[in-house]
Amino acid sequence: MCNGRIFKMNPPLDIEQDMIPLSSYFIATGFIDMLPTALSMARELNYGFNEVAEAICKVGDKSKQYPPVKNRTAWFKKVFSEKLAEARADILVYREGKRYR
Repeated sequence: MCNGRIFKMNPPLDIEQDMIPLSSYFIATGFIDMLPTALSMARELNYGFNEVAEAICKVGDKSKQYPPVKNRTAWFKKVFSEKLAEARADILVYREGKRYR
């Protein structure tokens, strides 16, 4: 599910509207219990749907390498906020690189 990359900027999240489509990404990575936390963080930090989808895939990859041992919620918040910024950067690089091809 997370192998395909989504590279299109979207408006900020609407919690009720975007919870259902994003839930499949969170189920695939094993962080379905963190979905409300992630959506509130993304909305507070002004990230869109595609950035959240990309970030949760990156969090899933990181959890395979360095699984959370203690305080899973704090681990998720820290890693998810880092991966949101990375996701936005990846999307912007992809969009800008497309112009020069």
